[in-house]
Amino acid sequence: MQNILKYLKGDGVIWIITLIMLAFSLVSVYSFVPILIKMEGGTPFKYLFKHIIYVGISLGVMYWVHKKDSKYISQLSKFGFYLAVALLIFTFFFGTKVNDAGRWVRIPFVGLTFQSSDFARLALIIYISRLLVKKKDILDNWKEGFWPVVIPIIVICGLIVKDNFSTAAILFSISLTMLFLGRVPILKILSLIGGGIALLLFIILVHKAAPDLNILPRYETWENRILNKIDDDKDVIANAQAMNAQLAIYSGSIFGKGVGDGELKEYLPEAYADFYYSSFVEEFGLVSSVILILLYLIILYRIMRIGLNSTSLFETYVCIGIGILVLGQASVNMLVCTGVFPVTGQNMPLLAMGGSALMITCLGLGIVQGIAHKQESLSSKKTKNKDVLVST
Repeated sequence: MQNILKYLKGDGVIWIITLIMLAFSLVSVYSFVPILIKMEGGTPFKYLFKHIIYVGISLGVMYWVHKKDSKYISQLSKFGFYLAVALLIFTFFFGTKVNDAGRWVRIPFVGLTFQSSDFARLALIIYISRLLVKKKDILDNWKEGFWPVVIPIIVICGLIVKDNFSTAAILFSISLTMLFLGRVPILKILSLIGGGIALLLFIILVHKAAPDLNILPRYETWENRILNKIDDDKDVIANAQAMNAQLAIYSGSIFGKGVGDGELKEYLPEAYADFYYSSFVEEFGLVSSVILILLYLIILYRIMRIGLNSTSLFETYVCIGIGILVLGQASVNMLVCTGVFPVTGQNMPLLAMGGSALMITCLGLGIVQGIAHKQESLSSKKTKNKDVLVST
């Protein structure tokens, strides 16, 4: 491991945990895909090979980005935001549907798909970080400070919410957290929350009044999931996914059934993604699940420490946003599987099978590692300068 880490700059702990999780994801994906084989055919080796390619690309992206100075990330943030908007608009009209949700864009010739919202959420976090620094002295001014920061949030979340309410809600919450940490006046933040709720209610009313417009094509799905969660004992068929997920966790007991021996994973749609935590606990047990939670908390702690040690506000905001994003996704996946939240589509970062989500997570961690590498370089320069002064 030491031989590998000498080529990897930045926080060694984050590198080690990332490499361990990505390696473990190969085992879990191979074990958790029986339901996918039943639905789409193929063999476990087919999906494992595909996942290996994604892991290789993700590691390559993370390695390449962690060599770059954060100032270039800041300079490209505006372009990234506009690219995200363009991709979301393209997805809005021409997105490929999977499970009745048009969230995916198909890459020509190679047959692979990716979710434009995965890129959009990271692009928004980076762009907000830049705007908070640029407008830090005028954030109390509605026209010059507040709206220029808030409009990108409204645009991105508004484009995502049509087909992915949970992602839009998580991203909106992260954005509010960043606004609060960026010292945006609390009354303005509360007004944004109130306006967001009012706008969502208005859109729902329009959708109900004119269903032929199909403004919210997945509204009925959202409504059913919330109602089924409230009345989870009344409709066993409608709540089969959630009940099987909880039963899988229960059957896993303390040490789990062992790799490949899980049974309920074959009845959980997307056991390898949206219900990853249930499949994980069934096969690896409660003890392993506690270790998994600790690993995510360690990643969050290390990212936050890197951000808070930075002398750049932009780097601090970026680290905080990426850290919350990673932990937020993992937390929602766990809360859905344990029955606390209604069923929604958030997979487990670094572990679940998936292309765009995995690559964007590694891209975000690469940016954090680039910031950590910059801090190491500055620290080593200071140490050398001190040694020179002492020697003279």
